[in-house]
Amino acid sequence: MRQKQKLLPARKGRKNFGGLKFQPLRRAVKIPVWGDLGIRLGMALGLIFIVIMIHWWDRDGLVDNLDGEVSFTDIVYFTMISITTTGFGDIAPITDRARMVEAIIVTPIRFAVFFIFVGTAYNFIIKRSWENFRMARIQEQLSNHIVVLGYGVSGSESVNELVARGTDPRDIVVIDPDEESLLAAEALGCNVLAGDATRDETLKAVRISEAQTILVSAGRDDTSILIVLTVRHLAPDVPISVVVRADDNEFLARQAGANNVINPVRFTGLLLAGSAKGAHIADYLADLASVSGRVQLIEREVLPEECGSPINELKSGGRGLRVYREGKALGFWEEECQNLQAGDIVVEIIPTDNGNGESG
Repeated sequence: MRQKQKLLPARKGRKNFGGLKFQPLRRAVKIPVWGDLGIRLGMALGLIFIVIMIHWWDRDGLVDNLDGEVSFTDIVYFTMISITTTGFGDIAPITDRARMVEAIIVTPIRFAVFFIFVGTAYNFIIKRSWENFRMARIQEQLSNHIVVLGYGVSGSESVNELVARGTDPRDIVVIDPDEESLLAAEALGCNVLAGDATRDETLKAVRISEAQTILVSAGRDDTSILIVLTVRHLAPDVPISVVVRADDNEFLARQAGANNVINPVRFTGLLLAGSAKGAHIADYLADLASVSGRVQLIEREVLPEECGSPINELKSGGRGLRVYREGKALGFWEEECQNLQAGDIVVEIIPTDNGNGESG
């Protein structure tokens, strides 16, 4: 993925490219496609009718080189060959007034009709065919990407933070039914897809099974949990993080297959409680959570050269806080953390570029 892209889930009338059903993103319109086509055709016919009436009104300025008589049929015929710039020469303007009418009135109308048909051909044939081809190629390249399902407050903040931490926005796919939200994500350079994230075809369109991780924030707990169920069905091994707001739904989200369940209400409560115990605790927690702070909390796999070393001697220079080994969480004070092993996951604090050398 090396360019800004738009994606759209498969729908009725979709095409199949490389085994994937796909159609480019479209913005919602007030009239259907065929209604738009009808309006364009009506405008073109209306302009042609105006030219016919003008030619009929000024028929005395025309000459028919075949029989010398200009009938209404001749007027229709002359109008069509004039509009299409064919010009056989069998009927021609001979008076100054007729020639001025052709130059000043008919010629601009001729250009208008031409652009209406060219624009219609571009919108309905050329543009869509090209977008289908280009997007199909982009879709085939989706791999090890981050999929954000829901671009509300939490989703947009997560994307902003990912980009701030160095993630290429072209490696992020945002799915949301609201096209105004997608415009904001697209402005960042992300791939965007307008659709329902609870549908299998929507998730398959972005190769959900080949994603690096999936972030779910649909705005409603029931919808978010349904999305998690759908994602887990299609991508059994991809990590899923989900935002839920009710405590009762945290267990349901984990049962649905979420690896991480984030409760913003609970986190806010933790910050409030921390501020009650110390004026700087909440500030430091916010510092850890954001890349714009002086320190950053990260998670990574133990390096080969770190195996056998204690958690306080990490090669990164960070402060190790916790080790995850075979699903078990180990604190830095525990004996097991004094001998790091291959496959361990370390959570550590590292200084950022804003830290000016602070070690945490």
